Amino acid sequence: MTAPLDFYFDFSSPYGYLAAERIDDLAARHGRSVAWHPVLLGVIFQKTGAVPLTQAPIKGQYVLRDFARSARFMGLPYRQPSRFPLATQVAARAFYWAWDQDQARARDFGRALFRALFVDDRDISDPATVLAIAAAQGFDPAALEAALATPALKDRLKQEVEAALARGVCGSPYIVVDGEPFLGADRLPQLERWLAAGPGGF
Repeated sequence: MTAPLDFYFDFSSPYGYLAAERIDDLAARHGRSVAWHPVLLGVIFQKTGAVPLTQAPIKGQYVLRDFARSARFMGLPYRQPSRFPLATQVAARAFYWAWDQDQARARDFGRALFRALFVDDRDISDPATVLAIAAAQGFDPAALEAALATPALKDRLKQEVEAALARGVCGSPYIVVDGEPFLGADRLPQLERWLAAGPGGF
């Protein structure tokens, strides 16, 4: 069976949101599936020496325009969150719990988390918000709340982030297909050509 694409992202990443809205359909057009891997950009930035894009001198004002323009270009709704960036540990842990329950519904849950932040300006760092979104996607909020309190789920996220760093993940979205990495939502056209034609297509 053809290997899935590995999709690494942080739920506070605008470009991660844009990629999340397109990646599964893009992969399906080429007979592929997608394995979703939420990570923590804060940990990655500590390793790479980077800072959140909006906090970078001079560049910060540009990227605010680019977030919205890129969403319009892709035909997606976008509202710059009033709280940004924000912590996404709870959202990421909740996603991994959901992924172990039902991968198809977990993808819907992931997109719902992104839309809550980047369309509806909801605070997904608040566990109550995450639980409400999970319930709307058909997951048991009581079971999720209990799982979020366990060391096992906290360790799961830590291990996933460590594995991502070991693989070279340096931003969001970071997509790997057959060992070839693509960084950024603007690389989706290149990713699609790779899927269609392989390395010889470049």
